[in-house]
Amino acid sequence: MVRPVVSARDGLVLTHIFDLVRTGRARTRAELGDMTGLGRTIINDRLQEGMELGLLAEGDLVPSGGGRPSRTVRFRSEAGLLLGASLGAMECRVGLATLDGELLATEVADLDISGEPDSVLGRVNEMFEDLLARAPKGRAPVWGIGIGVPGPVDFRTGRVVAPPSMPGWDGFEIRGWFRSRYEAPVWVDNEVNLMAFGEWDRAEPDDSRDLLFVKVGTGIGSGLVAGGRLHRGVSGAAGDIGHIRVTDDPQAICRCGKTGCLEAVASGWALVRQLTAAAESGESSFLAARLAKRGRLTSEDIGDAAASGDPSAGEAVARGAAQVGRTVAGIVNFANPGRLVLGGGVLRIGDLFFETFRDCVLEGAIELASRGLSIRKASLNFDEGVYGAVSLAMHRLFNRDALNVWITNGSPVGSAIRLQRAS
Repeated sequence: MVRPVVSARDGLVLTHIFDLVRTGRARTRAELGDMTGLGRTIINDRLQEGMELGLLAEGDLVPSGGGRPSRTVRFRSEAGLLLGASLGAMECRVGLATLDGELLATEVADLDISGEPDSVLGRVNEMFEDLLARAPKGRAPVWGIGIGVPGPVDFRTGRVVAPPSMPGWDGFEIRGWFRSRYEAPVWVDNEVNLMAFGEWDRAEPDDSRDLLFVKVGTGIGSGLVAGGRLHRGVSGAAGDIGHIRVTDDPQAICRCGKTGCLEAVASGWALVRQLTAAAESGESSFLAARLAKRGRLTSEDIGDAAASGDPSAGEAVARGAAQVGRTVAGIVNFANPGRLVLGGGVLRIGDLFFETFRDCVLEGAIELASRGLSIRKASLNFDEGVYGAVSLAMHRLFNRDALNVWITNGSPVGSAIRLQRAS
């Protein structure tokens, strides 16, 4: 099909009309006329261009105000695909989605982030290729990619910045690595930022209140969506609460090389370290049996031990949860979010961690900040980071500045560098 030639001026109008249709604010030609003030001929011409570009299509007939039924117009979310990846310290989750962010398939695999960047990203790309291979024949092209990593990121350049748990990654440009393999734009962010954005955009899309997401897994971090936008800070370090100093104990040695960090006393690896020692010393017979069977402890083992009444496990879990809760209470006082979500592998431990965390947040936060605050567990089956990565790519592709770059071509493929400068 020959692509229509669309002038720059008409492209701006097409961008406006396309945005109204894609977001569902206008579904018929009459609604487009009401919302834009444009005449019927201009609207029909721009819609025809959008259809010839493969972006829009005729939809169903719907009743009108007494006259003939009206034909709706719909966004062709099947025209392209989005890829998303959320990399944790020891695990990677990837997803394939339509252009409206609906996940078509996901995949999860063990992956040690401390490996060399080329090796780690090569494995992520293999997972992407596996998802694409499972897509229907004649699949649409990849239009955008979102990547989350467990370290600070300069969002403007897509480079990792001084990550404490990712040796060899400092300054590495993940965006360029993937862009050399796909003709699509790539956005890179901290994984917890994307978890926050995934929960904000997908779990409760009708709730616009600011959302604070706290992840407790191998590491500890947080992400804040305020006014519908992720708060990244000046250099991408916002939310790195795992390295707030919370104790003077010299034995609380953190992976970052310092002592006393929140992560060193309350993260998944810290709990495993504490309770492995309890198992080896004979203090916990329950965990000693699990350790003898598997050679290592998992979060599920710790949760089972705590649920069975094992005092060592129960005390360690409650102590760690209380420390995280007290730390987060200060953030609640400062940021005053409407929603607080706890996620990460710690949820596999069971209810004790969450309940203790919630109680300590409410106890430590001032009454005005905690009034009306909803506190809940993450609700996207550990895929909130994948949803966030896909949503990041979707929102960046379809903001007005980005649309003005690529819409007259019918696709962002091949316009990655220009588009990322604009969005």
